[in-house]
Amino acid sequence: MYDLIIVGGGPAGLTAAIYAIRKRLNVLLVSKDLGGKTNYHLELPDLEGHWVIRGTEVVNKFKSELEYLKFARHMEAVEKIERLDDGTFVVHTKGGGELAARAVIVATGTRQKFLEVPGEREYLSKGLCYSALSYAPLFIDKKTAVIGRGELALRSAAELSTVANHVHVVGPTEEALQTPLGQKMLAAKNVTIMQDYQVTEVLGNGYANRLRVQSPAGERLEIGFDGAFVEKALAANAEMVADLVELDENGCIQINCRNETSVPGIFAAGDVTSVYAEQVLVAVGEGTKAALSAYDYLLPLL
Repeated sequence: MYDLIIVGGGPAGLTAAIYAIRKRLNVLLVSKDLGGKTNYHLELPDLEGHWVIRGTEVVNKFKSELEYLKFARHMEAVEKIERLDDGTFVVHTKGGGELAARAVIVATGTRQKFLEVPGEREYLSKGLCYSALSYAPLFIDKKTAVIGRGELALRSAAELSTVANHVHVVGPTEEALQTPLGQKMLAAKNVTIMQDYQVTEVLGNGYANRLRVQSPAGERLEIGFDGAFVEKALAANAEMVADLVELDENGCIQINCRNETSVPGIFAAGDVTSVYAEQVLVAVGEGTKAALSAYDYLLPLL
Protein backbone atom coordinates (compact mmCIF):
# COMPACT_ATOMS: atom_id res chain seq x y z
CA MET A 1 0.00 0.00 0.00
CA TYR A 2 1.21 3.49 -0.87
CA ASP A 3 1.12 6.38 1.56
CA LEU A 4 -0.10 8.70 -1.17
CA ILE A 5 -1.30 8.32 -4.74
CA ILE A 6 -1.44 11.42 -6.93
CA VAL A 7 -3.74 11.21 -9.94
CA GLY A 8 -2.74 13.54 -12.76
CA GLY A 9 0.60 14.53 -14.27
CA GLY A 10 0.10 18.24 -14.99
CA PRO A 11 1.66 21.16 -13.09
CA ALA A 12 -0.32 20.52 -9.88
CA GLY A 13 0.25 16.77 -9.87
CA LEU A 14 3.96 16.97 -10.71
CA THR A 15 4.58 19.57 -8.01
CA ALA A 16 2.66 17.55 -5.42
CA ALA A 17 4.64 14.43 -6.32
CA ILE A 18 8.02 16.10 -5.92
CA TYR A 19 7.05 17.62 -2.57
CA ALA A 20 5.76 14.24 -1.39
CA ILE A 21 9.01 12.56 -2.42
CA ARG A 22 10.97 15.23 -0.51
CA LYS A 23 8.85 14.37 2.55
CA ARG A 24 9.95 10.73 2.18
CA LEU A 25 6.43 9.49 1.55
CA ASN A 26 5.87 6.27 -0.36
CA VAL A 27 4.19 8.05 -3.26
CA LEU A 28 3.01 7.08 -6.72
CA LEU A 29 1.91 9.46 -9.47
CA VAL A 30 -0.62 7.88 -11.83
CA SER A 31 -1.28 9.62 -15.15
CA LYS A 32 -1.51 8.92 -18.86
CA ASP A 33 1.16 11.61 -19.50
CA LEU A 34 3.47 14.08 -17.78
CA GLY A 35 3.22 17.82 -18.27
CA GLY A 36 -0.51 18.32 -18.72
CA LYS A 37 -1.36 21.72 -20.16
CA THR A 38 2.31 22.65 -20.51
CA ASN A 39 2.55 20.18 -23.39
CA TYR A 40 0.41 22.63 -25.38
CA HIS A 41 1.68 26.15 -25.98
CA LEU A 42 1.19 28.84 -28.56
CA GLU A 43 3.75 29.27 -31.35
CA LEU A 44 3.75 32.39 -33.49
CA PRO A 45 6.06 33.81 -36.14
CA ASP A 46 8.53 36.18 -34.43
CA LEU A 47 7.28 35.14 -31.00
CA GLU A 48 8.41 37.43 -28.19
CA GLY A 49 8.40 34.72 -25.57
CA HIS A 50 9.67 36.93 -22.76
CA TRP A 51 6.20 38.51 -22.57
CA VAL A 52 4.66 35.25 -21.35
CA ILE A 53 4.84 34.10 -17.72
CA ARG A 54 4.92 30.39 -18.38
CA GLY A 55 6.09 28.60 -15.24
CA THR A 56 7.28 25.82 -17.53
CA GLU A 57 10.84 25.94 -16.18
CA VAL A 58 9.62 24.70 -12.80
CA VAL A 59 7.22 22.19 -14.32
CA ASN A 60 9.82 20.79 -16.73
CA LYS A 61 12.29 20.31 -13.88
CA PHE A 62 9.73 18.29 -11.94
CA LYS A 63 8.72 16.43 -15.10
CA SER A 64 12.34 15.43 -15.78
CA GLU A 65 12.75 14.22 -12.22
CA LEU A 66 9.62 12.05 -12.41
CA GLU A 67 10.78 10.63 -15.75
CA TYR A 68 13.99 9.59 -14.00
CA LEU A 69 12.29 8.23 -10.85
CA LYS A 70 10.45 5.38 -12.51
CA PHE A 71 9.41 3.84 -9.18
CA ALA A 72 7.33 6.95 -8.42
CA ARG A 73 5.16 6.98 -11.53
CA HIS A 74 2.68 4.74 -13.32
CA MET A 75 1.68 5.82 -16.83
CA GLU A 76 -1.98 4.90 -17.16
CA ALA A 77 -5.33 6.68 -17.03
CA VAL A 78 -7.50 6.33 -13.93
CA GLU A 79 -11.12 5.20 -14.16
CA LYS A 80 -12.35 5.46 -10.58
CA ILE A 81 -11.31 6.07 -6.99
CA GLU A 82 -12.99 3.96 -4.31
CA ARG A 83 -13.04 4.54 -0.54
CA LEU A 84 -12.94 1.39 1.59
CA ASP A 85 -14.61 0.90 4.99
CA ASP A 86 -11.27 1.26 6.80
CA GLY A 87 -10.74 4.75 5.31
CA THR A 88 -8.13 3.74 2.75
CA PHE A 89 -8.54 4.15 -0.99
CA VAL A 90 -8.30 2.04 -4.14
CA VAL A 91 -7.38 3.71 -7.43
CA HIS A 92 -8.77 1.73 -10.36
CA THR A 93 -6.79 2.21 -13.59
CA LYS A 94 -8.10 1.96 -17.11
CA GLY A 95 -6.32 -1.34 -17.69
CA GLY A 96 -8.02 -2.96 -14.70
CA GLY A 97 -5.28 -2.39 -12.13
CA GLU A 98 -6.02 -1.64 -8.46
CA LEU A 99 -3.64 0.56 -6.45
CA ALA A 100 -4.16 1.07 -2.71
CA ALA A 101 -3.25 4.19 -0.72
CA ARG A 102 -3.86 5.86 2.60
CA ALA A 103 -4.50 9.21 0.90
CA VAL A 104 -5.11 10.54 -2.61
CA ILE A 105 -4.54 13.85 -4.38
CA VAL A 106 -6.70 14.41 -7.46
CA ALA A 107 -4.96 16.77 -9.91
CA THR A 108 -6.54 15.75 -13.21
CA GLY A 109 -7.16 19.23 -14.64
CA THR A 110 -9.78 20.14 -17.21
CA ARG A 111 -10.40 19.31 -20.83
CA GLN A 112 -11.05 21.85 -23.55
CA LYS A 113 -14.09 21.44 -25.75
CA PHE A 114 -12.85 21.42 -29.32
CA LEU A 115 -14.46 22.97 -32.37
CA GLU A 116 -14.17 19.74 -34.34
CA VAL A 117 -13.75 21.53 -37.68
CA PRO A 118 -11.22 21.03 -40.50
CA GLY A 119 -7.84 22.60 -39.76
CA GLU A 120 -8.25 22.80 -35.99
CA ARG A 121 -5.99 19.87 -35.06
CA GLU A 122 -3.53 20.76 -37.83
CA TYR A 123 -2.97 24.27 -36.46
CA LEU A 124 -3.27 23.48 -32.76
CA SER A 125 -0.57 25.53 -30.98
CA LYS A 126 0.46 27.13 -34.29
CA GLY A 127 -1.45 30.38 -34.29
CA LEU A 128 -4.44 28.68 -32.65
CA CYS A 129 -4.57 28.05 -28.91
CA TYR A 130 -6.85 27.80 -25.87
CA SER A 131 -5.77 30.40 -23.31
CA ALA A 132 -5.98 34.04 -24.29
CA LEU A 133 -5.40 35.05 -20.68
CA SER A 134 -1.91 33.52 -20.84
CA TYR A 135 -0.88 34.96 -24.20
CA ALA A 136 -2.65 38.34 -24.47
CA PRO A 137 0.60 40.36 -24.03
CA LEU A 138 1.90 38.90 -27.32
CA PHE A 139 -0.82 40.63 -29.32
CA ILE A 140 -0.07 44.31 -28.86
CA ASP A 141 -1.41 46.11 -31.97
CA LYS A 142 -2.24 42.79 -33.65
CA LYS A 143 -5.46 41.24 -34.96
CA THR A 144 -6.98 38.44 -32.93
CA ALA A 145 -10.05 36.22 -32.90
CA VAL A 146 -11.84 34.57 -29.97
CA ILE A 147 -14.22 31.67 -30.53
CA GLY A 148 -16.85 30.83 -27.93
CA ARG A 149 -20.43 31.35 -26.83
CA GLY A 150 -20.25 32.35 -23.18
CA GLU A 151 -18.50 34.26 -20.42
CA LEU A 152 -15.11 32.61 -20.97
CA ALA A 153 -14.95 33.93 -24.54
CA LEU A 154 -16.05 37.43 -23.51
CA ARG A 155 -13.53 37.53 -20.67
CA SER A 156 -10.76 36.56 -23.08
CA ALA A 157 -11.93 39.11 -25.62
CA ALA A 158 -11.94 41.82 -22.94
CA GLU A 159 -8.34 41.02 -22.00
CA LEU A 160 -7.20 41.02 -25.63
CA SER A 161 -9.06 44.26 -26.38
CA THR A 162 -6.78 46.16 -24.00
CA VAL A 163 -3.73 45.46 -26.19
CA ALA A 164 -4.85 44.21 -29.61
CA ASN A 165 -5.58 46.34 -32.64
CA HIS A 166 -8.79 44.40 -33.22
CA VAL A 167 -10.67 41.43 -31.76
CA HIS A 168 -13.31 39.37 -33.55
CA VAL A 169 -15.54 37.44 -31.14
CA VAL A 170 -17.15 34.56 -33.00
CA GLY A 171 -20.25 32.90 -31.58
CA PRO A 172 -21.42 34.67 -28.39
CA THR A 173 -25.07 34.18 -27.50
CA GLU A 174 -27.66 36.87 -26.89
CA GLU A 175 -27.75 35.85 -23.23
CA ALA A 176 -23.98 36.29 -22.84
CA LEU A 177 -24.08 39.67 -24.54
CA GLN A 178 -26.71 40.94 -22.09
CA THR A 179 -24.23 40.66 -19.19
CA PRO A 180 -22.17 43.71 -18.11
CA LEU A 181 -19.09 42.21 -19.79
CA GLY A 182 -21.07 41.52 -22.96
CA GLN A 183 -22.32 45.09 -23.05
CA LYS A 184 -18.78 46.35 -22.61
CA MET A 185 -17.59 44.28 -25.57
CA LEU A 186 -20.51 45.48 -27.73
CA ALA A 187 -19.45 49.07 -27.02
CA ALA A 188 -15.71 48.53 -27.56
CA LYS A 189 -14.49 50.23 -30.75
CA ASN A 190 -11.84 47.60 -31.50
CA VAL A 191 -14.15 44.59 -30.99
CA THR A 192 -16.44 43.01 -33.60
CA ILE A 193 -19.17 40.78 -32.17
CA MET A 194 -20.37 37.99 -34.44
CA GLN A 195 -23.37 36.74 -32.50
CA ASP A 196 -24.26 33.07 -32.98
CA TYR A 197 -21.76 32.67 -35.87
CA GLN A 198 -20.09 29.28 -36.22
CA VAL A 199 -16.56 28.46 -37.35
CA THR A 200 -16.53 26.03 -40.26
CA GLU A 201 -12.78 25.81 -40.98
CA VAL A 202 -9.38 26.97 -39.75
CA LEU A 203 -6.99 28.04 -42.51
CA GLY A 204 -3.34 29.03 -42.63
CA ASN A 205 0.07 28.70 -44.20
CA GLY A 206 2.32 27.03 -41.64
CA TYR A 207 0.48 28.99 -38.93
CA ALA A 208 -3.25 29.56 -38.62
CA ASN A 209 -4.19 32.99 -39.96
CA ARG A 210 -7.83 32.78 -41.14
CA LEU A 211 -11.20 31.47 -40.04
CA ARG A 212 -14.13 30.56 -42.23
CA VAL A 213 -17.34 31.38 -40.40
CA GLN A 214 -21.05 31.14 -41.09
CA SER A 215 -23.87 33.33 -39.80
CA PRO A 216 -27.20 31.95 -38.51
CA ALA A 217 -28.71 33.01 -41.85
CA GLY A 218 -26.10 31.02 -43.80
CA GLU A 219 -23.84 33.92 -44.85
CA ARG A 220 -20.22 32.82 -45.14
CA LEU A 221 -17.25 35.05 -44.33
CA GLU A 222 -13.50 34.77 -43.86
CA ILE A 223 -11.67 36.45 -40.98
CA GLY A 224 -7.94 37.15 -40.93
CA PHE A 225 -5.92 37.27 -37.70
CA ASP A 226 -2.46 37.06 -36.15
CA GLY A 227 -3.65 34.62 -33.49
CA ALA A 228 -6.93 32.93 -32.53
CA PHE A 229 -8.22 31.37 -29.31
CA VAL A 230 -10.88 28.73 -28.78
CA GLU A 231 -12.59 29.72 -25.53
CA LYS A 232 -15.44 27.26 -25.17
CA ALA A 233 -16.40 25.90 -21.76
CA LEU A 234 -13.87 23.82 -19.84
CA ALA A 235 -14.93 20.51 -18.32
CA ALA A 236 -13.30 19.31 -15.09
CA ASN A 237 -11.92 15.76 -15.18
CA ALA A 238 -13.64 14.87 -11.91
CA GLU A 239 -15.70 11.87 -12.99
CA MET A 240 -13.51 9.43 -11.04
CA VAL A 241 -14.58 10.98 -7.71
CA ALA A 242 -17.99 12.39 -8.69
CA ASP A 243 -19.78 9.94 -6.38
CA LEU A 244 -17.35 10.51 -3.50
CA VAL A 245 -16.65 14.23 -3.02
CA GLU A 246 -18.69 17.41 -3.30
CA LEU A 247 -18.58 19.20 -6.66
CA ASP A 248 -19.59 22.78 -7.44
CA GLU A 249 -22.17 23.88 -10.00
CA ASN A 250 -19.53 23.63 -12.75
CA GLY A 251 -18.55 20.07 -11.88
CA CYS A 252 -15.27 21.10 -10.23
CA ILE A 253 -14.10 19.55 -6.95
CA GLN A 254 -14.90 21.73 -3.95
CA ILE A 255 -11.85 22.35 -1.75
CA ASN A 256 -10.97 24.53 1.22
CA CYS A 257 -7.83 26.62 1.70
CA ARG A 258 -5.89 23.47 2.64
CA ASN A 259 -6.94 21.64 -0.55
CA GLU A 260 -9.09 19.25 1.48
CA THR A 261 -12.22 17.86 -0.14
CA SER A 262 -15.41 16.82 1.64
CA VAL A 263 -13.88 13.35 2.22
CA PRO A 264 -10.98 13.00 4.70
CA GLY A 265 -7.92 11.64 2.92
CA ILE A 266 -8.88 12.93 -0.52
CA PHE A 267 -7.20 16.17 -1.53
CA ALA A 268 -7.41 18.01 -4.85
CA ALA A 269 -5.33 20.62 -6.65
CA GLY A 270 -5.23 22.64 -9.85
CA ASP A 271 -7.83 23.23 -12.53
CA VAL A 272 -10.01 20.27 -11.53
CA THR A 273 -10.92 22.21 -8.36
CA SER A 274 -12.97 25.29 -7.58
CA VAL A 275 -9.81 27.37 -7.18
CA TYR A 276 -9.65 30.72 -8.99
CA ALA A 277 -7.66 31.15 -12.24
CA GLU A 278 -6.63 28.51 -14.76
CA GLN A 279 -2.90 29.27 -14.78
CA VAL A 280 0.22 27.09 -14.58
CA LEU A 281 1.77 28.97 -11.67
CA VAL A 282 -1.48 28.84 -9.71
CA ALA A 283 -1.60 25.06 -10.26
CA VAL A 284 2.03 24.73 -9.08
CA GLY A 285 1.18 26.53 -5.84
CA GLU A 286 -1.97 24.46 -5.34
CA GLY A 287 -0.02 21.24 -5.88
CA THR A 288 2.43 22.33 -3.19
CA LYS A 289 -0.39 23.04 -0.73
CA ALA A 290 -2.10 19.74 -1.45
CA ALA A 291 1.10 17.77 -0.83
CA LEU A 292 1.76 19.55 2.46
CA SER A 293 -1.84 19.03 3.59
CA ALA A 294 -1.70 15.35 2.66
CA TYR A 295 1.55 15.01 4.61
CA ASP A 296 -0.06 16.51 7.72
CA TYR A 297 -2.98 14.12 7.31
CA LEU A 298 -0.67 11.10 6.95
CA LEU A 299 1.71 11.88 9.82
CA PRO A 300 -0.33 10.09 12.54
CA LEU A 301 -0.83 7.12 10.20
CA LEU A 302 2.78 6.51 9.23
